[in-house]
Amino acid sequence: MTQLNIKDNMEVIGADGVHVGTVDRVEGSRIRLKKHDSGAGLHKGHHHYIELGFVAGVEGTKVRLSANADIAVTLEEEKSGRPVSPSAEA
Repeated sequence: MTQLNIKDNMEVIGADGVHVGTVDRVEGSRIRLKKHDSGAGLHKGHHHYIELGFVAGVEGTKVRLSANADIAVTLEEEKSGRPVSPSAEA
């Protein structure tokens, strides 16, 4: 099972190999990304999450997603499960 192969501090990359984030830990059915990968503005300094369903596989020390990085970042969620959006509160 892919979830068991995902470890803390692994790099999360899009299908195109571009960096999306770094695994803080797996929480339930989601990967929690480290805070330093959360972006700027309202998103700076808190965790974002990616559903495990978007994981295509684990390749060595990298978690590859099924979407390219530019799409994958639009699939990130807040802790509440709500989509990350420009107006989202931290």
